[in-house]
Amino acid sequence: MIFTDQLNRQISLKETPKRIVSLVPSQTELLVDLGLRDAIVGVTKFCIHPPDLRKEKTIVGGTKNINLEKIKALQPDIILCNKEENSLEIVESLEGIAPLHISDIYNLDNAFELFKMYGHIFQVEEKATLLISNIKEERERFQNKIVNQPKRKAAYFIWRNPWMISASNTFIDAMLKEANFSNVFSSESRYAEIGLNHPELNEADVIMLSSEPYPFKNKHIEELKTIFPEKHIQLVDGELFSWYGSRLRWSFQYFSQL
Repeated sequence: MIFTDQLNRQISLKETPKRIVSLVPSQTELLVDLGLRDAIVGVTKFCIHPPDLRKEKTIVGGTKNINLEKIKALQPDIILCNKEENSLEIVESLEGIAPLHISDIYNLDNAFELFKMYGHIFQVEEKATLLISNIKEERERFQNKIVNQPKRKAAYFIWRNPWMISASNTFIDAMLKEANFSNVFSSESRYAEIGLNHPELNEADVIMLSSEPYPFKNKHIEELKTIFPEKHIQLVDGELFSWYGSRLRWSFQYFSQL
């Protein structure tokens, strides 16, 4: 059986994979929600959803550093990676252990494409189709709710020391648009390091501090309030802006609260 991943790489599988190593947290959760929990044999230390999964599976490292010997010992039928989460060096080191499927996600359409790919590869098409339908229903419900509401301008911070924001050409940027925000750093690309004196920050209606990858807390709101006393600054759930798996079911309900 020949399949294609999101980098248009061809993957040859003799049969439906029964032993899966997932190196991406959002994809691990997606597998579980597609009914594939028993087939997962290896995960990263960041695969925190569902919370008890890591007790059952072998932890093979993080998304940026892996234990090759542990992965080899698991004898996986397939290894699931992501272009952004896993470096080229990691991907190349995995070649020859098992077929690699690499995702490449920038928007919801890319995420839905991945759902369909997994549905096909793991023979769970019906569950994948239903999940896509549920997310699209939530999306339509939210869009109907905001149809007459103006877009607000946002700056979305992902790191501190150095201060870094999510700019254009990222899944977070796409989800900001889905949530009816415009990114004041749309002229920047990917994840940019900025100073707090950056003029674009003055344009923001709201400054968002993500819960991940940097664990922003209320004290950081107070820190920024000393610089931007008139700005609305708030903590936001980074998983609901950046996880492109089945957690998307809850993103639009969360956006309604914002």
